[in-house]
Amino acid sequence: MKETNIPAELFQPAEQDLDKLEAIVRPSMSYWADAWRRLKQNRAALVGLVIISLLVVMAIIGPYLNEWSYSDQVLSEANQPPSSKYWFGTDALGRDLFTRVWHGARISLLIGFVTSITSITIGTIYGSISGFFGGKVDEIMMRIVEIFYGIPFLLYVILLMLVMEPGLKTIIIALGAVYWLSTARIVRGQVLKLKEEEFVLAARTLGASTSRIILRHLIPNTMGPIIVMMTLTIPEAIFSEAFLSFLGLGVSVPKASWGYLANDGIKAIRSYPWQLFFPAFFISLTMLAFNLLGDGLRDALDPRMRK
Repeated sequence: MKETNIPAELFQPAEQDLDKLEAIVRPSMSYWADAWRRLKQNRAALVGLVIISLLVVMAIIGPYLNEWSYSDQVLSEANQPPSSKYWFGTDALGRDLFTRVWHGARISLLIGFVTSITSITIGTIYGSISGFFGGKVDEIMMRIVEIFYGIPFLLYVILLMLVMEPGLKTIIIALGAVYWLSTARIVRGQVLKLKEEEFVLAARTLGASTSRIILRHLIPNTMGPIIVMMTLTIPEAIFSEAFLSFLGLGVSVPKASWGYLANDGIKAIRSYPWQLFFPAFFISLTMLAFNLLGDGLRDALDPRMRK
């Protein structure tokens, strides 16, 4: 095979612009901006976010979309099926279910959000203190958590019902007294890992106080798991409230949550199934939406998922 001689002058060194080579091509963005970008790419999470937004909007304006109040009783219109006059039908006392469902949404969502915020606040503070100090402090604090875990949830509620009047406030206190336990364990585990990092050592070297290290350095770095935990606590609290209302331990009349409406509807499920269908449907839809959003946030806030 004949060799081809290529003239040396055809070989020229490639021009390299060091400024272009070192230029940052990808736009700079913060951790939260990148998390929001990845969340928008998750269609299921966006569907959950849209559903939650619609439920909140309807809880605000829904009771005002027709002429009926949630407590108006028209006995002659009792057990009416869904129609142009009564969009979701009526109950055994002739009350409009559309208005009562969206008024119940206010109570159920309020319980979910308040319980979540309360439990996240208590659990974050408790878990961060336990994880930061470690040793005997951690042992004692975690044994207390395990003792609370061993007490049945219904026992909390029944004891509170004996001390306090049954109602919305009692349910929020009962749920808040239980749901902070899981948050405390998660935050403790995160703090145990983070307190050995260099930025905590640097803060200590600069003379930062314990409270400043916990509040300004450790807790902000655990916000990812905390936010995910918050989105998963809300549907759990809503379902627990519905369960308590179903057992007759919920809000008092004439107020009605979704669980209370479901308890009323199941009594006439054979004859008037719509009385159970609508509250049960919105309970299920809310839980599905929050779980979709929670799964999306878990992936979006995980740095290992960054591309």
